[in-house]
Amino acid sequence: MTSISGKTDIDWTAFAADLAPVETITEPVLIKKRSRDFFWYSPILNAALKRCFGDLVARPKTPEEMAHTLAVAYAHDAPVVVRGGGTGNYGQAVPMAGGLIIDTTAMAGVTEIGDGQVTALAGTLMADINAALAPSGQEMAMFPSTQDIATIGGFVAGGSAGIGSVANGALRDPGNLIALTALSVEEMPRARVFEGEDTLHIHHAWGLNGVITDVTLRTVPKRDWVGCIVTFDAYETAYAAGHAIALAEDIAAKLVTTVDARICAYFPKLEGHIRAGKHLLVSMIPAEDRAAFEALTQGHGGQIDLMLTDAERRALGLPHVFDFSYNHTTLQVLKADRSATYQQVGCPVPPDPAAIAALRPKLGDDVWMHHEFARVGGDIVTFDLPIIWFTSPERLAEINDTYEANGFPVYDAHTWNVEGGGLKADYTHLAWKKRMDPKGLLNSPKSRFWDAVKHLSPEDIAAKGDAT
Repeated sequence: MTSISGKTDIDWTAFAADLAPVETITEPVLIKKRSRDFFWYSPILNAALKRCFGDLVARPKTPEEMAHTLAVAYAHDAPVVVRGGGTGNYGQAVPMAGGLIIDTTAMAGVTEIGDGQVTALAGTLMADINAALAPSGQEMAMFPSTQDIATIGGFVAGGSAGIGSVANGALRDPGNLIALTALSVEEMPRARVFEGEDTLHIHHAWGLNGVITDVTLRTVPKRDWVGCIVTFDAYETAYAAGHAIALAEDIAAKLVTTVDARICAYFPKLEGHIRAGKHLLVSMIPAEDRAAFEALTQGHGGQIDLMLTDAERRALGLPHVFDFSYNHTTLQVLKADRSATYQQVGCPVPPDPAAIAALRPKLGDDVWMHHEFARVGGDIVTFDLPIIWFTSPERLAEINDTYEANGFPVYDAHTWNVEGGGLKADYTHLAWKKRMDPKGLLNSPKSRFWDAVKHLSPEDIAAKGDAT
């Protein structure tokens, strides 16, 4: 078997034989399909990554098979990329150096449910974790809008927040990510357990510094959720109402999202169910909080267009309200027009409707706001995931500069470097990479700085400090 990527001189037929009994995929069309994630959300990443392919796919079913797979990769000096459902947007799962793609989705299952926590293998779908938790009266503290196809290992390795973060914080907040096990890439891979704050060494490192095999996460009591969509005449009014909901002691919202009216034209399934041409506030609230939610949103000038239990939603044939939140909003637009893209932008703390109103005309008609409310470090914050109508890298840079100049920090969604997203701001993750991956086989092209420090000891790498 020759190299599909053209970037390796490994005998892939012999490699596949060495992997036995681990399942492999050798068909080029299927390998190429698993070489992609949602990087095409970005025209810049699409141009850079669309021709990057792996050479072989392995599908280990157990942590033991995963360890065997990594030992074979080590013996052959094979580049390795680990993927779950492939729902990431930054090319985390794209094999830029060719080599082996490890698909974790066969290594799945909930292994333990406790009081306030759940442990699952890395390839377990988050929707399946929530289903397994339901009989115990619990649910995940947060999950992404892609829970039906996203794995828990992928979420921990590449995600940061989701539905539930407005109540329970970001994934990195204390208590949410309880423990994880990661394998090293060595002649005899070692399983290392990271607990508490130490999990952050592996969290959001894109699989550069260890291969996650299982995760223990915080759970919360299950609630009877009601999906709500409220329409407003002005965007800043919707934003102000969202802030009030996030702060309200009598509304335990799991989701608070605001969406520019122009984006709503790309939500055809809502046509006839919401007022046309209005800005949206999208929320999930417990059924017992409906009266308080109605009073608050109507007091801010909103009109409640939808307030549905899950059974009522299904009867109407409508999607979950979280399909209109996070990057599912971007996906709804991209389904109709691939010239759109997005960005990730922080906002002043505490949320300030006046700052949002002042910024909107400065951005131009090619930027349509969409905000998510979350709790980070105990504070209510927002971040903007705007729809941007892409024309050129230069115009995108202008938009970024406008945000930054007005006090809205940009966390670039158009880079394949793990250090570019704002969470890996020092060399600590690369020190752990040297400990866990001494040959640098794990997804190394995704680090801006690995080549410059790979010859150093872990201690010397960590001592270099700021990596930005």
